[in-house]
Amino acid sequence: MLVKDVMKKNPVTIASGSSVVEAKELMKKHGVNKLPVLDKNGMMVGILTKNDLVKASPSDATTLDMFEVSYLLSRLTVDKVMVKKVTTVSETETVEEAARLMDDYGIGCLPVLKDKLLVGIVTESDLFKAFIFMFGTRHAGVRATFLMPDEPGVLSRFAEVLAEKKGNIVSFVTSDMEDNTRRKVTVRVTGISKAELEKIIADSGYALEDIRNV
Repeated sequence: MLVKDVMKKNPVTIASGSSVVEAKELMKKHGVNKLPVLDKNGMMVGILTKNDLVKASPSDATTLDMFEVSYLLSRLTVDKVMVKKVTTVSETETVEEAARLMDDYGIGCLPVLKDKLLVGIVTESDLFKAFIFMFGTRHAGVRATFLMPDEPGVLSRFAEVLAEKKGNIVSFVTSDMEDNTRRKVTVRVTGISKAELEKIIADSGYALEDIRNV
C-alpha cells in the first residue's frame, strides 16, 4: 500500500502571510490540527500545528487585557510561528516508510509532495486505518501468532497445507526477532476452524504463541 492510497487529498492550507487568528479559525472550521503553509507561488514553505499556535499565544499569566491580546495575535503572521524545516514524503512512498519517518522524527503527519507540489497530507490516523486494512481486521476468522523458521520455502509449504484444508489467508505479517533464525508470524485465516489451524501449526513444528477466533 502506498501513501497515495491513504493520504487526504487537497488538504486545507494557509498562506504564510495570514495571521494566527485566521489560522485558528481555519483549523476550527475544518476540524484539523495541522495546516501546510504555502507562499504566494503556491509552494510549501512550512507547516503549522495547533501546538504551534498555543506556544505563540500569551500565557494565562499575562497582564495584557483581551483586546491587547487580540490585537497582537491579529498582527502575528503564520510565517513567524510555523515549523520551517518540514519532513515530507512522496505520494509513491510506502505506508510503512511513512510510519517509520513519523516515528523517527517524532511527528504526527507528513505533507505529501508530487514534483515539489503539495498534493496531500498523511497523518497518524490515516496510517491506523491502513494498519486495520492491511491486517484484514474487519474479516471474521481465526488469528494466530507463531514462530516460523526464517528459511526459503517455509511460507509456501505452510500456504499449501492451508489450501489443502480449504483455508484462505486474509493477512500475513512477519516481524524480526533477536533470534535471526526465526520470524514471528501473525496470520488471519478464513475457511477453517481454530482447532484445524492450531493442528496445522503444531504439525509443522512451529511454536504457537497465540490463537483465537476473531
